[in-house]
Amino acid sequence: MPEITLIEGVNLALKEKMAENENVVVLGQDVGLDGGIFRATIGLIEEFGADRVIDTPLAEAGIIGMAVGMAMNGLIPIPEMQFSGFSYTAFHQIENHVARYHWRTRGQIPMPMVIRMPYGAGVRAFELHSESREAYWAHTPGLKVVIPSTPRKARALLRAAIEHPDPVVFYEPKAIYRAFRENVSDEPETMEIGKAEVVREGRHITMIAYGAMMPRTLEAARMLADEGIEAEVIDLMTVSPLDEETIIESVRRTGRALVVHEAPRSFGPAAEIIARLNDKIFFELEAPVARVTGYDMPPPFFAREQWFLPSPTRIADEARETLKL
Repeated sequence: MPEITLIEGVNLALKEKMAENENVVVLGQDVGLDGGIFRATIGLIEEFGADRVIDTPLAEAGIIGMAVGMAMNGLIPIPEMQFSGFSYTAFHQIENHVARYHWRTRGQIPMPMVIRMPYGAGVRAFELHSESREAYWAHTPGLKVVIPSTPRKARALLRAAIEHPDPVVFYEPKAIYRAFRENVSDEPETMEIGKAEVVREGRHITMIAYGAMMPRTLEAARMLADEGIEAEVIDLMTVSPLDEETIIESVRRTGRALVVHEAPRSFGPAAEIIARLNDKIFFELEAPVARVTGYDMPPPFFAREQWFLPSPTRIADEARETLKL
């Protein structure tokens, strides 16, 4: 196939799975006639009709509530939260029903569902359109949280999420929706949920990131390589559950680690990764595990947005400081 963007990877996965399984249904504000605010669902209503591509009112709790009823009755709904910051009005439905129903019914009623949420800063939007709050959902038992970083992974991971029997929050890094292109297979491809990938091998330090921070982390690794520092880079792909095995195996070899995310620093995914490394291989670490993150504040307005986000320079600087210890 020709090279595609990340948003086109999302669209391709939706088209493939809707063609493969008539029980897959897409719903949300503007997903039908308009093709979605980011055009993730463009062309779907023409191909599959308004019964399966459903434009809803602007009511996030209603969107998720309707999806719960669909899932209880044999459908596989894919509700879209137009921006992740709008999902808070549906928090009760997601936390109390989506995440718990399979457990509450002792396995009798599954809850297959993929909640798509564009997230993150970097597109000059206001703060409720720019947040990175994956920790809310990763902290919620019963949910899986998947975050792709490339077009190929967006297509393959979204296919896997739709096939998964449990509810998945699919966080889409909108800052890189159209940032670059990548070849994808002509054949449908899936990737395992809960598995990380070593995307660059190295021996001096392990750098762990996901989503929109992956290109920045890889750029930092290239900057370090010019100085003779070989950084290994891991793309988490799934924030919950964490692929502890891949992380520990890498850090055990390098002895040092750095975690990168744009979410606020306090109580973020980096803190969990650091805690697990300390639990499992503390005495094999050559230095404390470092982190480069967003700040404990709402995303700022346009003039300060890039200052707020981890940059390749910030990441490389922190790696150098860790290597000095």
